[in-house]
Amino acid sequence: MALKNQNIRFMLNPSLLLLILAALLLNPISALAMDSTASLPTFLDFSKSVQNGQADMLRGVYASNVLALPIAQQPSGNAGYVSSNDGEATQFRMASQFGNVGLLAHNHLSGKSFSGLAVGQEIRLVYGDGRVEYFVVKEVLKYQALQPNSPYSSFKNPDKSETLTAEQMFKRVYFGDRHITFQTCINAEGNASWGRLFVIAVPKEETITFDRLNH
Repeated sequence: MALKNQNIRFMLNPSLLLLILAALLLNPISALAMDSTASLPTFLDFSKSVQNGQADMLRGVYASNVLALPIAQQPSGNAGYVSSNDGEATQFRMASQFGNVGLLAHNHLSGKSFSGLAVGQEIRLVYGDGRVEYFVVKEVLKYQALQPNSPYSSFKNPDKSETLTAEQMFKRVYFGDRHITFQTCINAEGNASWGRLFVIAVPKEETITFDRLNH
């Protein structure tokens, strides 16, 4: 989608980037670790549990056999806030300004389930009034931070000859046509700040029937 240059400059000032890119450095663990999903609720039960009647409020995210997370909202003016509650994701307020959904979690908490998402996985977003939006995972991106202890680090994709600045990384995962971006940290090579995991899901093109919502 089209964005005015002045809006991009305003949204991506260095202080804000520091908050966003450093927010998930706290106590990350390996992105390969996952808890058992045997106790995940059915989608119908999960949907009912997170509804609060507010039509425009995102309340939960569900991926069959992978995750069922209520969604917390960031306090106004605190773009670096990430919930410290296990079993909960945080909606990245700034992504909403670009028409997208950003979901953040610390990797020693709910973020550990993000690595269980794979290309083709169906994602369901639940709103306060029970409305459901369907997506499908399109990309799983893993980037190494070239200066692991700096929030202004450049990022390298180990699978491609691609290196991005902090600002380019932000644009890569949060700009563009409507999508969901899951973000958490990666611990690798003995370095807790080694990199970042981004899972990108795009709208699923199909007709959603009432019958489907009950399965």
